Amino acid sequence: MSKGKTISLATITVVASLGGFLFGFDMAVISGVLPLIQKQFSLDAAQEGWFVSSALVGCIIGVAMSGELSDRFGRCKPLLLSAVLFLLSAAGCALMPNLFWVIASRLLGGIGIGIASNVVPLYISEIAPANIRGRLVTFYQFALTLGILTAYLSNAALVSYSGQASAEGMMYGEIWRAMFGLGAIPALLFLAGLFIVPESPRWLMQKGRQAEVADLTKSISGEDNLPVQAVPPAKAASYRELFAPGMRKALLIGILLPLFSQFSGINAIIYYGPSILSNAGISLSNSLISQVIFGAANMLFTLIAIWKVDSWGRRPLYLFGTAGAALTLFATGVCFYYDATSSIWLLLCVLAFLACFAFSIGPLKFVVASEIFPNAIRGRALAISIMTMWVADTIVGQLTPILLKQLGSAGTFWFFAFFCVVAFFTVLKLLPETKGRSLEHIEDYWKQKGVEAPVNNQSDQHIPIH
Repeated sequence: MSKGKTISLATITVVASLGGFLFGFDMAVISGVLPLIQKQFSLDAAQEGWFVSSALVGCIIGVAMSGELSDRFGRCKPLLLSAVLFLLSAAGCALMPNLFWVIASRLLGGIGIGIASNVVPLYISEIAPANIRGRLVTFYQFALTLGILTAYLSNAALVSYSGQASAEGMMYGEIWRAMFGLGAIPALLFLAGLFIVPESPRWLMQKGRQAEVADLTKSISGEDNLPVQAVPPAKAASYRELFAPGMRKALLIGILLPLFSQFSGINAIIYYGPSILSNAGISLSNSLISQVIFGAANMLFTLIAIWKVDSWGRRPLYLFGTAGAALTLFATGVCFYYDATSSIWLLLCVLAFLACFAFSIGPLKFVVASEIFPNAIRGRALAISIMTMWVADTIVGQLTPILLKQLGSAGTFWFFAFFCVVAFFTVLKLLPETKGRSLEHIEDYWKQKGVEAPVNNQSDQHIPIH
């Protein structure tokens, strides 16, 4: 960022959140692409599985390298790398002539997703004032859901256009390439925007570059209250810090919340989404339209989290959301158990679950994980948390068909409801309230508590202001 130039905190958040938008778009666009590419290349089951999972393999690679990159080189450089990878992936999928290079392009996009899924919430949490940090990090989740919805909308529009063009005898080419290629537009915006946003002030502090921090805080217009405490330059950080007394609890929370988010049943709901809407009597032209409806609901309910996360706090939202998710999943299972799949009650249960997930379980895993780890190792610690999310996502993806076969639809939803109950009591016991506290204050709290301190009393439910 050029010296003397000013930029608003809102602009910084929007630019960084484009990484979340690309994350959502890239992962959702595959739903419209898969049937088309399967038909064109006559994919067998193994090829189809590899085409879909290649991006997930890339995600795991990206997360694995993102922690080291962000702690060593700063937050902006890894984001620049992810933007370039997103752009190369979109262009490669749109232009490469054979399946091998299309899959290679998907792998590159997955690496970009992995890097962005860790570094974007990390960067936003470090540059945000404490009083609105939850809201700004949650905006990343909102951008992710907007990316998912945009992919569904663009897929549906392109399929509709291709059908019209075919009926009129026009040449419309391989429409799945256009589905991928549209991702190049936000990727270019993300890449361009990263050249105007500043480096994380906390990372600069850790590297002993205090003069740059002073210039940075002046350059962010309207935000004279950026709460960056003076700290000595960091020594070489080690993962051993996460196992120090007090920090073990933070690490446990950072692992469990992403785990619970994947075992909440969101994938089962998405899996049943089209048939649920159809059975509830809503006329749909095709399954892409139903995805648009669920994608829109997921995005709109995320606005509740943006609205209330810094006023109500993390604990109340998470406790209310997990309790609501458990009840609605149980009720969904009851609908399947009594074969009431054509009733409006099933649709209402699903939408209620989406609301609970979108304002609580979905975004709060990023908010909490981005603020509970020590400054010196935050990038690598958050990478562990996000890696847990991707591994759990893989497990749930493999487990859900087995559950559906062995337990049936009702039993599967009750299985996920059980994990929401476990998440409720885990958060009730372990998670302190972090709203309005600086990252340095939260770090000091964990260190002072020590591993033997009780966690179920009133003082542990809210980090005190010293």
